[in-house]
Amino acid sequence: MYLALLVIFLQCSELYTQEKVFTFNKVEIKVQPSFKVKNGDPMSIVCHADISKSTDFQLKHNFTIFKDGKVVFTTVSDKGDARYEISVARSSDTGVYECTVEAGGKTKSSNSLRVWVKGMTKPILTVEKKEVLEGEVVKLRCELPEEEPPLYFYFWKTKMNSTPKEKDVFEPYRNFSVVEFAVEEGDNILQFDCFVKRYVQSEFESSEHSNKTLVTVREPFIKPTLSVKPSSNITEGDRIQFECSTVVARMRDIEIILQKNKTILSSVRDEKILKYSAVATLEDSGEYLCKVEQGKASKTTKLNVDVSELFPKPILSASMNKLDENKELTLSCSVSGFRKANFSILRKNSSGDIWLKNSRNLTMRVNVNDTGSYICKAEVKGIVKESKPVRINVYAPVSKPTLSVVSGLPEVVLGKPLRLICHSAMGTPPITFTFYKGNEVKKTVINDTYATFLDENIRQNDKRGYKCDAKNNHSSGVKTSNILNITVIVPIRNASLGSVPYGVVEDGSETAFLCSVNEGSWPILFRIFRKTDREVLLFEKSENADRVVWRKEAMNRQDTGTYYCMASNRANVDVKSHPITISVILASWQKGIIAVFVLIPIAGAVIFTLWWFLWKKKKAKGPSMEMSGSALATNMTSEKLARQHNDGDYYSGSGYIEDSENHMKSTDESKGPDLESAEVEYTEVEVSTLDPHRAPVQKGTETVYSEIRKANNDSVENRHSRIQGHPDAT
Repeated sequence: MYLALLVIFLQCSELYTQEKVFTFNKVEIKVQPSFKVKNGDPMSIVCHADISKSTDFQLKHNFTIFKDGKVVFTTVSDKGDARYEISVARSSDTGVYECTVEAGGKTKSSNSLRVWVKGMTKPILTVEKKEVLEGEVVKLRCELPEEEPPLYFYFWKTKMNSTPKEKDVFEPYRNFSVVEFAVEEGDNILQFDCFVKRYVQSEFESSEHSNKTLVTVREPFIKPTLSVKPSSNITEGDRIQFECSTVVARMRDIEIILQKNKTILSSVRDEKILKYSAVATLEDSGEYLCKVEQGKASKTTKLNVDVSELFPKPILSASMNKLDENKELTLSCSVSGFRKANFSILRKNSSGDIWLKNSRNLTMRVNVNDTGSYICKAEVKGIVKESKPVRINVYAPVSKPTLSVVSGLPEVVLGKPLRLICHSAMGTPPITFTFYKGNEVKKTVINDTYATFLDENIRQNDKRGYKCDAKNNHSSGVKTSNILNITVIVPIRNASLGSVPYGVVEDGSETAFLCSVNEGSWPILFRIFRKTDREVLLFEKSENADRVVWRKEAMNRQDTGTYYCMASNRANVDVKSHPITISVILASWQKGIIAVFVLIPIAGAVIFTLWWFLWKKKKAKGPSMEMSGSALATNMTSEKLARQHNDGDYYSGSGYIEDSENHMKSTDESKGPDLESAEVEYTEVEVSTLDPHRAPVQKGTETVYSEIRKANNDSVENRHSRIQGHPDAT
């Protein structure tokens, strides 16, 4: 029963769940009345959700409306629509709108919708003061209370019947802006207004102009008057007087300035009149300006003055402009069409003009120190005028020039340029220097005391000498230097090193080293080095030749190594040869000494060892030799003869006998009397002379030692095996 109830409950739950199934078909966003709305009109943003349900059940909707990605409206509703009301649309409401609906854990967004609110509200302009003085400022404020930044503000200042002056200000965070306009000279009644722009839909949108505001300007002082006395026919030498005046409302901080060509001539403060006087000169002609300033206010008046010339500038003439030392010079000063003047002649100097004579004419004998510029002055009625300067050059003759090489020595390396210098110790500049190679002119230079010449075409066999000329404006003419002959140094080329003998040298012998070069100017410095773990200079010599021989009389083992030579001359370039290797070996007599002192002791040691082995074998033989006696010797002889016949070897029996006797005797001497009788019997068998018709007897040593081995133990056999191969065993 309970199981049935559980099944029924689960089925009912499943049916209940199936009844609340829903899905979003779409979400839409609309704007009313249109996506283009006039500024100030009402506007509604409507978000609609189209949802399909399995049954009719209530579903809560969370609506969110975005403008340019920012949330501007949210609401929760059982209905499928939400409305965002904007009672008064402003340009700041322009943008891209989008809505999102969330219900039952599901979310759906609409497409984006662009809304454009056209037009802007009229800005409001306010002025801080409506009456100002010249030099003060007018402070303006332009505001759009219902608009949102960023905004561009434009302010206009308009004089009567003139083009407005504009100032613009960008306000990224405020919906108002404040500026100041300076009140300038000539401003009377000013009109101000403003308008605003904003950047919408990739273009600027502009508001209408604000209210227009008038500002009245009062003058703090009147425009100054400037006068001059005498007013006309002003001549040089007359006293001229200027007067500048104005009328001010208040005297505080007022200043009057008189200028000519931006140069202030005079000024007064807190006074209404400025006076200035001077003796008129021709340079006083021009435009004069009187300026009155108070605070930021400023007014000016201009006046042109023309001063007539009393007399022209004097003219200074010279008998000669260029002359030799100790010559006579005459200077004359004159004024065209005017003779009644006070004249003076002076010499220009950086520290001040040097007076020479109060006269129209001056005659003097000159020297070099008199070179310079001269002027004359003429004075009439207190007016002094100065002539143009006249340049006088006094020349001392040039001395005989000296020609030398800049580097010092009269030589040059082949392939390198040659730099020459020509110098004259005396002579008034400018001096003209001319360089010659042989009789060919190479270069002409104008300088003060010296000149240089670079010859880059140096040849090995060029024998032409160099010389130079020097001259100036002195009448003495040209001076010529001595001829300079240059030595051309040929650099070293291809150094080589050889030796006799070459490669292998006996200890104590003489070795000759030859270092030579293919080309190079003498003297040549030859150096020979040996290189082992370091470089050692062995030989150094300067030769007027292209080769040098160095003899090393006694070479030793320490002289083994790598040798090379270096050659250099005045070209200062070291040329290195290819290296050669020398090996020092033992001399023949040294080898003989080594043989005597090394091989002979070794041979003696070998002989002594052999004797010792033989002695040991004889001693070990002992009683065996005594018991066998002559029978053993007879058997050995018979066996030996039979073997020789079979093998076909031929041998001189006497040699064998002597050898056997020697061995046996040395053995018998170490035995007692018993062995001596047995040995005699053995000797008798061996000494019998062989028949020449019989086969020759084979070497007996091998047979004898073979028999001895049969009687001895293994250790004795090993010793015999070592003796058997030695030449003395035969």
